[in-house]
Amino acid sequence: MEEIPQETARKLVEKLERRAARHAELERMMADHELISDTARYAQVRKEYGPLTRFAQLERDLSAARARRQEAEELLGEGGQDAEMQELAQEEMAVGAAEEQRVLSEVLDLLCSDAQEAERNVIMEIRGGTGGEEAALFAGDLMRMYQRFCQAKGWKMELLDSSPTDKGGFRDVTVSISGKGAWPKLRCESGGHRVQRVPVTESQGRIHTSLATVAVLPEAEDVDVELKPEDLEVSFMRSQGPGGQNVNKVSSCVRLVHKPTGVIVKCQQEKSQHKNRKLAEKILRARLYELQQQESKQKRDALRRSQVGSGDRNERVRTYNFPQDRITDHRIGLDVFGIEAVLMGECDKIFDALARWDRQARIQEFLEE
Repeated sequence: MEEIPQETARKLVEKLERRAARHAELERMMADHELISDTARYAQVRKEYGPLTRFAQLERDLSAARARRQEAEELLGEGGQDAEMQELAQEEMAVGAAEEQRVLSEVLDLLCSDAQEAERNVIMEIRGGTGGEEAALFAGDLMRMYQRFCQAKGWKMELLDSSPTDKGGFRDVTVSISGKGAWPKLRCESGGHRVQRVPVTESQGRIHTSLATVAVLPEAEDVDVELKPEDLEVSFMRSQGPGGQNVNKVSSCVRLVHKPTGVIVKCQQEKSQHKNRKLAEKILRARLYELQQQESKQKRDALRRSQVGSGDRNERVRTYNFPQDRITDHRIGLDVFGIEAVLMGECDKIFDALARWDRQARIQEFLEE
């Protein structure tokens, strides 16, 4: 195990102690009968309390390791010329030091792996960009790629909203993805995905360059984002596109405007106005939660926010070059050959490399704080 530098260790201990103290404070709050009777506030406290439990345990482990090493140092001082006592004390010091390094390494991993976000589900939005019908077709290819990947992982993908085209593409499509590890695995997909190929609509065999954009948002829970009725402008309209006679007769499409931020969401996936509103609120919460996270990250590192998890729809992150059968991720300089296999859902090589890069960037961000 690589030894953690002294200055890094000092920062880790400070952060660990703050989290352990907050855990103890929340534990006292949860025993308060007045808080227990306030269901919404109690849920918020429990939500914050859960992820801090491991930090509290690690703080106890660190104290025990340091106490063990201190006792060994005292024993070493009292051992005099007794060789056996000296050897025993040195062994105890080494064990204590190794345990301290183990604890600090786990703390670093927890802080840099975004552990509180790791179990979140995902809202993914895919849009056809520059390139007209070909961009819409590529957006459809990406959606099906992610769908196959989710199936391989045993995750559930649910269609929330879509604007399909006649040729099988999507002007835009929004899905929810639920399953253990979905957010850490998919978070780096946000950005512009460029495709270079001969479109099916091209009669002269010329290669076209088109763009589809992907935004991956962590799904927000009710306790993360409160939607106040007075902040919402709600309107209903008839859905557009295929859907049977009901589409033309009933105003089931729901449009929400969050007045404080100007964020607009619409949903027409279901025939029920009530269900569409629930889905629209789900998407709106995810977008508002993303805004909150962006504002928080901006204070620490504007550059990193623009590179990872920002949902920036203008940044080109990956190119799919069909003539060369090559996919290039521009953030990490990774080339993967075999586009058809990737589009069939075999994405682990790319996603795992991005996860390693993302973790290293988080560690570097922590060290530079």
